[in-house]
Amino acid sequence: MRKRFFGAILMAALTSALHAQQTPRPATIGGHPNLNGVWQALNTAYWNLEAHNAEALDEFWPMGAIAAIPAGKSVVKGGTIPYLPAALEQRNKNRAAWPEADPEAKCYMLGVPRVTYHDMPFQIFQGSGDADLLMVYPFEATNRIIYMKDKSELPVESWMGKSSGEWQGNTLVITTTGQNDKTWLDRAGNFHSNQLKVTERFTLIDSTHIRYEATLDDPKTFSRPWTIEMPLYRLIDENVELLEHKCVTFADKLLYSDLMHLERPPKNPVPTK
Repeated sequence: MRKRFFGAILMAALTSALHAQQTPRPATIGGHPNLNGVWQALNTAYWNLEAHNAEALDEFWPMGAIAAIPAGKSVVKGGTIPYLPAALEQRNKNRAAWPEADPEAKCYMLGVPRVTYHDMPFQIFQGSGDADLLMVYPFEATNRIIYMKDKSELPVESWMGKSSGEWQGNTLVITTTGQNDKTWLDRAGNFHSNQLKVTERFTLIDSTHIRYEATLDDPKTFSRPWTIEMPLYRLIDENVELLEHKCVTFADKLLYSDLMHLERPPKNPVPTK
């Protein structure tokens, strides 16, 4: 009797699991496109938003071909970022000081929009109706709430700012303001000021593809608003899940090398025989 009982439970569980696997993904939730899932940008925008050639990282020569920047196409509409002259000079200084100067190397939150096209996937949690959305990112265990009703502004600046969303037809439009000026846009030193306003558009193409656009408006840094665009891909691996990347301990030597009495390796070292 006992074996029959547990056998029945096991069969019910297997049937339920099979049914869940066969249940089609709903196209909409509360009348809006279903954006739930784990998504990832599959390009080199996190290296450089603009077009760039493959490039060696001479400071890391012991890693050989592993330490190289991959070539990539521009994701900027029009090709290049419209910097003001002084801002372009600062971008070049940032680039020359990479990687130590990059906030990513220090395990700081990546900011918007960089967090979207980072080289790690992220997850969207969408409820029914006009409920707030949640976006979760592995790097620095970042959580981002998309406020669908609360349109107030943050009293102080923050790493991720405040994101307010609305549905325009089948497109989720998110406006983010209140970010500080400490984040970069990529590993190439592209940056912004605390006046940045980011308007993102998530448009579901089909169940596994989103058309992503982000318009950056920052009159302190750029001569005009400009837009990036790229597809996002939903990961369909079996049992797909995010794995946390709590990177604080990885940045200790970079942040506290003076307190730890560590010497930085020389630039362009010459290998000894």
